[in-house]
Amino acid sequence: MDAKFIMSGLDAMVENPRCELEHKTPFELLVAVILSAQCTDKRVNAVTRELFKTHNTPSDFASMPLGELEQKIHSCGFYHNKAKAIISASRDILERFGGAVPNNFDDLLTLAGVGRKTANVVIAVAFGGDAFAVDTHVLRVSNRLGIVKTRDPNKCEEKLCAFFPKNKWSKLHYQMVLFGRYTCKAIKPECARCLFNRECPDSRV
Repeated sequence: MDAKFIMSGLDAMVENPRCELEHKTPFELLVAVILSAQCTDKRVNAVTRELFKTHNTPSDFASMPLGELEQKIHSCGFYHNKAKAIISASRDILERFGGAVPNNFDDLLTLAGVGRKTANVVIAVAFGGDAFAVDTHVLRVSNRLGIVKTRDPNKCEEKLCAFFPKNKWSKLHYQMVLFGRYTCKAIKPECARCLFNRECPDSRV
């Protein structure tokens, strides 16, 4: 399958892709993405709806006791590491970036808890930049469609960026996330209703 065919199919199946993590500011998005590691967006949204009522700025988290934050985010899993990362990132944002989430990819990577996926999501969603974040859904879909043959998210990102036009990266990222979440599922992919099933090397139809 070539890039145009895949983009056309995704446009037909995922018409209005958007980030499903609820947020109002770049900082809220950053916190939500950190919490989303090994956790569903639905669970993260349930947690942040309460969390952001009282804590939604770097200053709020920078002075927050670690144990208090751990308690508030406990249900997201890996709560100790996530709480440490959020507090550390908040302090860095205050001390090194004037209280604003940096809109530069390399600067974002210097924050605790921020890897390439998180930085790419923030660049694309919060700042409208061109970025291709690779999460478990994107990695799975990319392999199933035959775009890549790797389990390495960084290699997958590199291939996807070379395969698709740069001005389509951010849209395609969320199309692939939602396609993977609701159609090309990990356990029981719904191949019968997928427009790629005749061409997909991993089709189960």
